[in-house]
Amino acid sequence: MDTAATTSLRNRLQPLGFDQTGEVHLNLTPAELVEHALRRGEGTLTDTGALMADTGSFTGRSPKDRFVVKDANTAESVWWGDINIPFEADKFDQLHTKMVQYLADKELYVREAYAGANPDYQLKLRVVNELAWHNLFCYNMFLRPEAGADTSWLPDFTIICAPGFEADPAVDGTRQANFAILNFTKKMILIGGTGYAGEMKKGIFGVLNYLLPHEHNTLSMHCSANVGAEGDTAVFFGLSGTGKTTLSADPNRGLIGDDEHGWTPDAGIFNFEGGCYAKVIDLSREKEPQIWDAIKFGSIVENTRFVPGTHTVDYANKSVTENTRTAYPISYIDNAIEPSVADAPKNIFFLTADAFGVLPPISKLDKSHAMYHFMSGYTAKVAGTEMGITEPQTTFSACFGAVFLPLHPTKYAEMLGQKMDENPDVNVWLINTGWTGGSYGVGSRMKLGYTRAMITAALNGELNEVAFTKHPIFGVEVPASVPGVPTDILDPRNTWSEKEAYDKTAASLAEKFVNNFRKYADFANEEILAGAPKVAEATVTA
Repeated sequence: MDTAATTSLRNRLQPLGFDQTGEVHLNLTPAELVEHALRRGEGTLTDTGALMADTGSFTGRSPKDRFVVKDANTAESVWWGDINIPFEADKFDQLHTKMVQYLADKELYVREAYAGANPDYQLKLRVVNELAWHNLFCYNMFLRPEAGADTSWLPDFTIICAPGFEADPAVDGTRQANFAILNFTKKMILIGGTGYAGEMKKGIFGVLNYLLPHEHNTLSMHCSANVGAEGDTAVFFGLSGTGKTTLSADPNRGLIGDDEHGWTPDAGIFNFEGGCYAKVIDLSREKEPQIWDAIKFGSIVENTRFVPGTHTVDYANKSVTENTRTAYPISYIDNAIEPSVADAPKNIFFLTADAFGVLPPISKLDKSHAMYHFMSGYTAKVAGTEMGITEPQTTFSACFGAVFLPLHPTKYAEMLGQKMDENPDVNVWLINTGWTGGSYGVGSRMKLGYTRAMITAALNGELNEVAFTKHPIFGVEVPASVPGVPTDILDPRNTWSEKEAYDKTAASLAEKFVNNFRKYADFANEEILAGAPKVAEATVTA
């Protein structure tokens, strides 16, 4: 590196405390990063050219080790508790100093990138990585400056990620050796003791979930999004196992993004990211052709294993984790929209896999029900999905992503209601991709073809003139007919052979909704509370 370049790089790192460094690589290309990763023993190539890497002992995020610095800027605004765990500012500074000292003689990889495809709401990022493959992950997942662009900027946020550095909990104030700490005053994220690359992606998502609603009146959303040929945008919210990735992947619609978006006051929606981070457990070309074809040179596969004697990935292999993933640039998807921006959505889909067989396969939500179900973020886990689960269990995650929300969930729900007021033509749908004809073990999973037909009908406006009836407990509007879908499955009670059993199960699920919402009730306005299911007060447990 020439003298001018060395001076420029030193000037970028000195504000982060790096007065001394080993060899530093700035904004390397994917090919260079793959070469470095292979040289350093960080991974190996698959037969499609993707880089296979392991994340070590952590094969997912560690929510109990995610902290937010509590100071004058955040004390009154952050939703403190088990999700946003407070961290002392002086302890952060102490850890920062120790991390810089740890990295002082290491070979480092620095990347400059953006978060947010809309320039008016964009964060300039600088990432300092201990690992070459982590820097490739950041190249794939964040937005890439154009070739030759001047990136010697003062970043809006910085990530320092050192998997090899471990904290001393007794001294540093962490729970254990690994940590991910957000500091909104220092505009910095420290990540140590974990090789799970998703901590970087979700760290910046947490930053945007704070800054955009709090400072820019922009709703941040944990959702996928696509757009039709006529410019009609749709967004899909849903927890794991509900079909969010599958149902938003449509060859007839352009992909805006698969996970994180913002909805601005005046300019529609935009993707936060420049890539996709998809699960690959049991992946096949038949089930997910777009993801399958995207796993090529420049992509990363995490925690996967080869078919013995080959360099072919065995996607059924769960020996490391079920959370095997791939990271690739969004340009690897043929129908991706770049720049990843679009008009305000015409249709919003809340996806749930109701294993109790209670909720209709499709229903329409008014503003109150939309805000309530948004805050509830309901789905259900079934037997076999996790150790110890032998019967359906409810899962509630506020705004379909509670673990990423620095602000109270009512803030995001009220903003959704505001967006519905500002966009009166938007339709909000609740889609049950779960069970019909009975609960799990008795009924059957809703056919994917029927679910796709329902979503297509909603997107095409084919339900605009259809009659609707109100569900007696949940209050959502159920269509009388949907093109391509048998009428007798639209009312879930009709699919049960024992109607009284349905009524009892529906009442039980409604109780679970109400009990879950108790922790938010004191903060929710009357309009949100009006969306609650109708439950006899005497049946609700404390």
